[in-house]
Amino acid sequence: MSATSEVKRPVPPDIRARKGGTPLVMLTAYTTPVARLVDPHCDMVLVGDSVGMVLHGLPSTLGVTMEMMILHGQAVARGLNRAMMVVDMPFGAYEEGEAQAFRNAARLMAETGAAAVKLEGGAHMAPTIAHLTARGIPVMAHIGLTPQAVNTLGGYRVQGRGEDADRIRHDAAAVTEAGAFSVVLEKVPDVLATEVTQALPIPTIGIGASAACDGQVLVVDDMLGLFTAFRPKFVKRYAELGADADRAIAAYAKEVRARTFPAPEHVFGEKAPGK
Repeated sequence: MSATSEVKRPVPPDIRARKGGTPLVMLTAYTTPVARLVDPHCDMVLVGDSVGMVLHGLPSTLGVTMEMMILHGQAVARGLNRAMMVVDMPFGAYEEGEAQAFRNAARLMAETGAAAVKLEGGAHMAPTIAHLTARGIPVMAHIGLTPQAVNTLGGYRVQGRGEDADRIRHDAAAVTEAGAFSVVLEKVPDVLATEVTQALPIPTIGIGASAACDGQVLVVDDMLGLFTAFRPKFVKRYAELGADADRAIAAYAKEVRARTFPAPEHVFGEKAPGK
């Protein structure tokens, strides 16, 4: 391939075909600069509704709107050359019925250029997933802890322990049969996530699940140490950019107050005559 050749981006059938192969790498992104950073390293980039908490200071994902997802999806699309973009369906954009779900999913894809949408819910959302996939909209499912249902789940708790494991198994089978090309398993016990991964013909993407999943996803601001409001157990900090930024901003403020910034090399003098 020449240096000027366009890189072929994966599409949902390519992701599905990766089942059982080299683990899939997925991170969130919400802006063009971050999209450019993660693009060379990721198979998929998720424009997650976590943007509401990470960038907009909301207490949960429930206040995220279609307009927010479209705006951030468009920004991320400008920074991607090789990774496949998936955009979250926000709360209230698909639960009402199949017609509403199709209308909003089609709008997300048309206005952002996303290759797929992601929606939360298991067996009860299977008819909606089937409706979308039958009409040309690839769906990444999301089961286990589904943050949009945090109020009914009783908080950000591990899902699928004990007898509740059967619900996760049923949800996984239902979304697969409905046509999802992959499924996110969030905050599911390791053993159960491994079992589900082995049972399904589609890739599982773990977040607080198991290393045996077919891929992993994290919120990029979590793993870089930029979002520090709370830190789930499943987040590994690969950098502490928030702390680095705090030190840099403190140093800038100190120098401004001491009048040591700007220094002579940061200001402009008069131009010499004739030059």
